[in-house]
Amino acid sequence: MNKLFRMMFTALALWAAVAGPVSALEPESLHQPADVEQALKDVTSADASAQEAAVAVLIASGDVGLLPKLEEVRETADRSVRMLIKPVIDLLKNKAKLSSDEADQRRSAATDLGTLGKPVAIPWLEDRLEVESDRWVRYTIEESIALINLGSADPAVQAAAAAKLGELKSANAVPTLKELAGSQAPELATAARQAIERIETWSSWASAFETLFRGISLSSILLIMSLGLAIVFGLMGVINMAHGELMMVGAYTTFVTQEIFKAWLSPEVFDYYFLASMPLSFLVAGAFGLLLEATVIRFLYGRPLETMLATWGVSLIFIQAARVYFGDLTSVAAPSWLTGGMQLMVGVYLPYNRLFIIALSILCVAGIYLLLFRSGLGLRVRAVTQNRNMSACLGIPTRKVDAYTFAFGSGLAGLAGCALTLIGNVEPGLGQNYIVDSFMVVVTGGVGKLAGTIVAALGIGGLNKLLEPSFGAVYGKVLILVLVILFLQRRPSGLFAMKGRYADA
Repeated sequence: MNKLFRMMFTALALWAAVAGPVSALEPESLHQPADVEQALKDVTSADASAQEAAVAVLIASGDVGLLPKLEEVRETADRSVRMLIKPVIDLLKNKAKLSSDEADQRRSAATDLGTLGKPVAIPWLEDRLEVESDRWVRYTIEESIALINLGSADPAVQAAAAAKLGELKSANAVPTLKELAGSQAPELATAARQAIERIETWSSWASAFETLFRGISLSSILLIMSLGLAIVFGLMGVINMAHGELMMVGAYTTFVTQEIFKAWLSPEVFDYYFLASMPLSFLVAGAFGLLLEATVIRFLYGRPLETMLATWGVSLIFIQAARVYFGDLTSVAAPSWLTGGMQLMVGVYLPYNRLFIIALSILCVAGIYLLLFRSGLGLRVRAVTQNRNMSACLGIPTRKVDAYTFAFGSGLAGLAGCALTLIGNVEPGLGQNYIVDSFMVVVTGGVGKLAGTIVAALGIGGLNKLLEPSFGAVYGKVLILVLVILFLQRRPSGLFAMKGRYADA
């Protein structure tokens, strides 16, 4: 008799786990501790039907306190049992995470429950929804409930779920909705098609916004690097082909700073390595630039072709030296305060590291403007740019201005390299990927013009990301180069005409 009762009970529990919660019966009244204990024993049984019934009992219990016992069973059981109880462990772990203090963990748990698609999770999600305060966790819970209901056997429930997912603009639901769009139930098919149309329309706008954001973040890197190149080129007429390698110097300075913090300082202060690496990258790259100006550039003023060839040779030396001392590929770990991101709207996620790069470029532009147009040093730099001989007659040390300006431009390249480590690996040829784009920015904007450099960086960076999906990275750059050449045929002086001693050169 007891055996018959247990078989009837397990069959009822299996039906409850598959079909969803039974409103007329409370789970506590159905599943007594003795039944759960029996299920823990039956899950390792040789009888497949007993195992399935035991799994159904464990799922329907929803008791997260079973996790330690289930972990013990998994450690001692064979592979088939481990595979059998894995969904139970996943469900209960995610149920436990729904009560986490961390919003990211609650959202991840809700996403996993929606992916698992078990109707038994609906009351768990609904209970959490009543007390949840975080906007995006609430969104994910609602999405997960609708995704589970989308697998219901009732077309009316499916149609309501499809409408809800369309309202939520859930891209995760599109594959299932496309299957339901061909349903024989007219109401369900119509709801699925309307939801798909709504989601795809929104996704196109979200994709356009993310493309724009990626273009701005790339433009920010180009801008920081191009600012230094524009200052050097505008002041001294020097075509510095090693400017990209000075960017690489800044990136490797960041890597070395990270390694020093990791080896010599406590883990609690590791996150501060990046704050230390920014001024260090600027200073180290600036020092390399000062050395390059004193040993090579100074003897080649007024000879742009020789300067270009000499600095190209220096760039090859820098690349090979980096390959010898650091190898082919290294990486920099982003500090914890720059990991993750913020969700602006459905389908639009803005990483903190790229937001930081954009903010850094804005600070660099503001700092350069104040330095050039609101300081005595900037007045001397502009005076030398416009009329070197008259500046020398007025007592301005033009050689020192040249050297310090070259070092400052090199430091900006190093700072760009530091920022670049947040979104890519560090390798010897790092600067080669950006030097051509940087020269295009400087020439297109107008040599030595701050406003022109900003506009050209935004334009070229944005075009790069806009053309990349359609033409690929290589052909996209080729097309941009063609467009720049055609533009310069119409406006040889760039967006903003250059003024100064090289304006007529």
